[in-house]
Amino acid sequence: QVQVVESGGGLVQAGGSLRLSCAVSGTTFSIHEMGWYSQAPGKERELVAVFTSGGSTNYADSVKGRFFISRDNAKNTVYLQMNSLKAEDTAVYYCNADVRAVSRRWDYWGQGTQVTVSS
Repeated sequence: QVQVVESGGGLVQAGGSLRLSCAVSGTTFSIHEMGWYSQAPGKERELVAVFTSGGSTNYADSVKGRFFISRDNAKNTVYLQMNSLKAEDTAVYYCNADVRAVSRRWDYWGQGTQVTVSS
């Protein structure tokens, strides 16, 4: 059974930093993309940052230059370093793992971790 477990959320003052971690376990298939999505109250879930198996990254415009995604393939873990946090970054952050076999694809999500930025 695949598990996606996030950690590292919390309460921080505006301008501060947090580091989120996400570990994927329970699969022997290739993890293609690993990424972070955020969902603020009353809003749709949206992409924050993604790290592909090929090493490329993609960021939402709102976080470019402030957030940095990294990945440890040996540990099936992805990290999100969040700097210069703003009140509008407040949301539940979800980790996503795109797992692929030869002709199949699975999408797995973590339970979410709350990030609250006080102004």
